[in-house]
Formats: sequence, C-alpha cells, structure tokens
Amino acid sequence: MAGLATAFGSGAMTNSIDEIEGSNIIFVIGSNPTENHPVIGSKIKRALRKGAKLIVADPRDIELSNMADICLHQKPGTDVALINGLIHVMIKEGLYDKKFVEERTENFDIMASVIEDYTPEKVEQTTGVPAEDIIKAARLFASEDKGAIYYAMGITQHSNGTDNVLALANLAMVTGNVGRESTGVNPLRGQNNVQGACDMGALPNVYPSYQSVTNPDIKEKYEKAWDVKLSDKTGLTAVEVFNQAGKQIKAVYILGENPVMSDPDQNHIIEALKSLDFLIVQDIFLTDTAQYADVVLPGVSFAEKDGTFTNTERRVQRVRKAVTPQGNARDDWRIICDLAKLMGYEMDYSSPSEIMDEIAKVTPSYGGISYSRLEESSLQWPCPDATHPGTRFLHANGFARGLGKLHPISYRPPQEEPDEEYDFLLMTGRMLYHYHTGTMTRRSKALNEHRPDAYVEINYVDAKRLGIEEKSRVRVTSRRGEVETYAMVGDRVKERQLFMPFHYAESPANRLTNAEALDPVAKIPEYKVSAVKLEKIV
Repeated sequence: MAGLATAFGSGAMTNSIDEIEGSNIIFVIGSNPTENHPVIGSKIKRALRKGAKLIVADPRDIELSNMADICLHQKPGTDVALINGLIHVMIKEGLYDKKFVEERTENFDIMASVIEDYTPEKVEQTTGVPAEDIIKAARLFASEDKGAIYYAMGITQHSNGTDNVLALANLAMVTGNVGRESTGVNPLRGQNNVQGACDMGALPNVYPSYQSVTNPDIKEKYEKAWDVKLSDKTGLTAVEVFNQAGKQIKAVYILGENPVMSDPDQNHIIEALKSLDFLIVQDIFLTDTAQYADVVLPGVSFAEKDGTFTNTERRVQRVRKAVTPQGNARDDWRIICDLAKLMGYEMDYSSPSEIMDEIAKVTPSYGGISYSRLEESSLQWPCPDATHPGTRFLHANGFARGLGKLHPISYRPPQEEPDEEYDFLLMTGRMLYHYHTGTMTRRSKALNEHRPDAYVEINYVDAKRLGIEEKSRVRVTSRRGEVETYAMVGDRVKERQLFMPFHYAESPANRLTNAEALDPVAKIPEYKVSAVKLEKIV
C-alpha cells in the first residue's frame, strides 16, 4: 500500500479479477495464486487457455511455473535487482512506452539513471537468474499490449518490501500498463477483509479512505463527525506495538488476529504478551494468542453476522446472517459499542446498515455505497455518490496523485543472510489446504487429516549431503529459536534454500523469523528471508 500510494496516489489493486482473462501477458512475482488465492489462480489458468502469455518469478517451483512461457528463479530478497534488470533491457532496446511515459509520468530520467547500472549480466550475479532469461522476459512483457502484474507477500514481506512495490510500479508505467482494462499492478490481499479494514482506517497513520491523521483539516472533519478531540500523531504498527509492550504499550485489544502464530519471532511475541498489564482477545475460538488473555470476548463468524467485506479488488460485498450465534457469542460491532459506552463515549448504532451510512458520510471513496444498493449488487470503490456505478479499474484518466511518479530504486540485500553457522535461507508461506494460523482450518477434520503435519521443503542435493530422507525428522534453528518437523525432499526449492508453511502450532515457522528486520517505510517484517541451520534428528 505504501509503495503504490507513493507511485500512483492509491494503494489498492488497480484492476478487477474478471479482467484477468482479457490480459495478453501476465507477470506473477512473489505470489503462489493457485494455492494462496485459488479463485485468481483459476482465472490465470483460463487466461492461458485463451492464449495469454505468462512470466513467473519465484524462488520456488510453484504450479504456475510449469505453465509459464518464462520462469525466473531469483534468489530470495533480490526482487528489486530483477525488476530493474527487466526495465534496463526495455529502456536500452527502446521497448518502453515513450508516449505513456512522457504524458502520464514524471521522474523518468532520474529513474533511468539508476537503471543504467542493472545490466542483465550484473543482475544475474545478484539474482542467479541467467542474463538471457532476463532479456527474453523483458522483451516478452514489453511486446504485448495488455500486461498485468500480480504479486503478494513474497514481494512485500521483506525489509525492502516497499522498494519492491515501487519497482513494480515503475515496470507497469514504463510499459504503459496502468489505467487500462486487463493491465495494472495488482496486490493480492492475504485475508478476506484486509482491504476493507485498511479502507476503514485500521492503520496507524490514516483515517478512513487513507486520509492522513497529520492533516489538520482532515482531523477537524473527523472531530466534528464524531464529536471528539483527536490526536495528530501517527501511531504504531502491529510489530512496533509488540516491541513496545510493557513499555509504552500497557494494554492490547486483539480482534480476529492470532499474532502468536502469525507474527515474527514467536518467543518475542509471547514475552510481549506476558509483559502487558492487560490483554483482551476477541475471537471465535480460543486461539494460541487467547491463551495469554486476561479477558476473552466471544465474537461471531462470517456466517453469524450481517455486514460487508471489501475484497482484494476493492469490491464491497454484503454478508448476510445464515445461522444464529452460539452461546454467549455476540456481533463484534455490538461488543465494541458496549465497551465504548463503558469507557465514556456514547457509540450507539441500531444496525450494520446505519454504520454503513456513516461510512458513506466520512469516507469519500465509499460515498455512494449503501445497503440498499448492495442488496442489488456489489460495488467497487471509488464510488463517490449514489449515482456512480463503481470503478472497475483505477487511473483511467490520470493517477490519483496527478502524474505517476517513477522512483530511482536501488537494490538493498536482505538484512539477514546465511553465514557459516546459519547456512540455509528459510522462506515461509502458506499451503492450499490450511488458512493463515489454522484457527479455523486446523479444526476441520477433513483438512487436518489430509495435511496433519508441518514440513520443511529441502532440495534433494542438500538432503543427500546431510543424510536426510523423505519424512526424516529434522530440526530447523535460527537466532530466535528452533522447531522440529519432517523433511519434504525434492526440487521445489533450490540448494541452500528451505520453505516452511506457518500454519502449524506444533512446528511454528514464525518461531524462526525475524522481528527486527523491518521495511523502513511500512515496518513489515522480513518473513521471507531468515538465516537458519538444518540438522537431522537421530
């Protein structure tokens, strides 16, 4: 979000899911959509059946790698160098969209001066991707009319994650692939309402619709709307909250999150939770995090509530109650309202529909969205008024910031790299059969029987060298902790690289990841690059 907002003026997915099938070429980088975003993965497959070309850039072999016209296996954490290398070829060979660059962007010469140094040969030394493959990929992507870029947390969860996104924005702009149907820069959200939560201001630096908390006019608007006095200071990100637990932060209220499993350096998170004066967890199950709570408040699942989700393509969708809540479980909004009243603020609504009406009043991009309209069909923001049909793709007539800004991005290596003691590089991620921290899917008998255990993917060359066989028990150790799991031997990962899913409490991959290596802008942890050692358990 930080990168796209800086480059375009808006941090959201630029295009729509249904447009995927109309793309002539698709570039997937740092994303495994057939496992992590299966609906979008199926749309990409349909596009290929219709004749679209595909470039995949991923350190691992994923399902789409086998369908790609060109597959690039970059070393983890070297995405900026790879993307700069593609742009270098396009500029050098005159393949970029000169008209789009001249009319709709700024800063091209400054960006291009940095790109000069990223020759395919130099990029090969950094990324491990052969120079000839970089040249082929650049020529292929630049040669097609409708090019779309799709990425996920393999791009963002790095200490240079914002730079990765800015580099992808550069790539889209130099090829003229923004502001048109079936093109764009499309971040795939990791959970069902992440986009909606961000839109509503669940970030430390903005009000709803990404309006800055430091802007005095915006602050005054919300003070009048809510009849309160508000701070003009930027708050802390989630990682910073846990770093300040027991110090600046004395109490934490966690709703629908399980940071003991999802946040980096599990031992650090547990110590942070223990150091708090007071911890509230509001969830539908007694999660790993809820085990440390002073108070647990029972919320309701998606099937037990009325409301809206805003999905990855900015689409606001109605959710309707299908079953009655169990036991003492209550709607989340009612719990929050009651807490607010007890704390001295009369937060009083009669229904989710009334809450949506307030959202429309104070959130410009949602200004024309109401339950009455959503009863007819879903709507994509920006939808500024009640007559607006919603927006399928962004930036058609200009960027939200005016001209798109090209950025001179230089490659910075990961903050933690392998050494003699910790000689493997660990990546973490998801698998198809379990979701996030397993709060729901690990309670599904069928899913858990199908994928009951964690594993670590190991290249067969490393496995042979260490005497590790398929299903061998192994220990993976980082500077933060260790986990035991079983080995999955093959060639999905390259030599000296490992991959673990993070869904399993028995073998929590995030016990190993690094809470200190953060992106300087977004404060995202470097989940995708951790130095570890691997040993067989005898």
